[in-house]
Amino acid sequence: MKKAAQPYTYGLRGTPTTQALEQALDAMEGSAGTILVPSGLAAITVPLLAFLGAGDHLLCVDSVYGPTRRFCQQMLQRTGVEVSYFHPSDDIESHMRPNTRVVFLEAPGSNTFEMLDVAAAAQKAHAGGALVMMDNTWATPLYFRPLQHGVDLSIHALTKYPAGHSDVMLGSVSATAQAYPRLREAQMALGVNAAPDDAYQTLRGLRTMPTRVERHGASALALAHWLEGHAMVARVLHPALPSFPGHDLYRRQFSGSTGLFGIVLGGMGDTEAAAFLDALELFGLGYSWGGFESLALQPDLSDRTVAHGPTDGTIIRLQIGLEDVEDLKDDLEKGFAAIARLR
Repeated sequence: MKKAAQPYTYGLRGTPTTQALEQALDAMEGSAGTILVPSGLAAITVPLLAFLGAGDHLLCVDSVYGPTRRFCQQMLQRTGVEVSYFHPSDDIESHMRPNTRVVFLEAPGSNTFEMLDVAAAAQKAHAGGALVMMDNTWATPLYFRPLQHGVDLSIHALTKYPAGHSDVMLGSVSATAQAYPRLREAQMALGVNAAPDDAYQTLRGLRTMPTRVERHGASALALAHWLEGHAMVARVLHPALPSFPGHDLYRRQFSGSTGLFGIVLGGMGDTEAAAFLDALELFGLGYSWGGFESLALQPDLSDRTVAHGPTDGTIIRLQIGLEDVEDLKDDLEKGFAAIARLR
């Protein structure tokens, strides 16, 4: 033990089960090393803490997951890290500073699904001396492998599609050979790792993940096409739709789509959104998508600084589960009928 020659010495440093999941994710991501942490949010905060310190600048896409922004504003800035945001369509070169150390990406954007050119952003970030991190939870490594596009650390909420049954909280960060040692060092210094039981359940989930995600994606796309023709829907926010503004970027970079997208209820506000959601019976109300069940909610976009939400109505975010598509259509029609009764 003094020579640290044994593969397993202390639970925090890893177990055969957690190592098996790390290796499986490395194979999926094409990464040199992966760490596991107790939640998707921890998979964001740990690498940010690992690579940022007082006096550094973090450049973050404005359509980022809300809790990511909260951590940046409440915790990172308190430690002396400068934080600024850019619109997904911006050329990040103009936003880079001499002290920019990390560029944080998410594509599609959280709740509004904006696309960005990942490889172009990574190239500009590296030219400015910054590391690139990306939240890849929406696409999963089945449909997009960030490291192949120049990203240094790929972040994933394993809580969602990999585990797949809404009964596990887990996150992962998969890194290049250059970034992994510092990432792993920070994980050990912070004292966070995953429980073997959670790792086992996620390994089990990986066995059916391709089949489940294919079904999620196909059902979501079928509903997205149907909703495009609905009189109460101003727009459908789904990157795989040809009508979506970022569709060309999606097709160039992604090999498939998953079950999460949004609709804009044309000319409507909070009252109509509440009536719509309250009328749903098959869809649950909830945040943590990626499980077997369909969910809906009205997202809060008030924290955006440049990538503001739509002005032509309110967004309803839909997570399409494994239920029958026709049953889901019938349930959504109940929501639209509830809006009609308000008029």
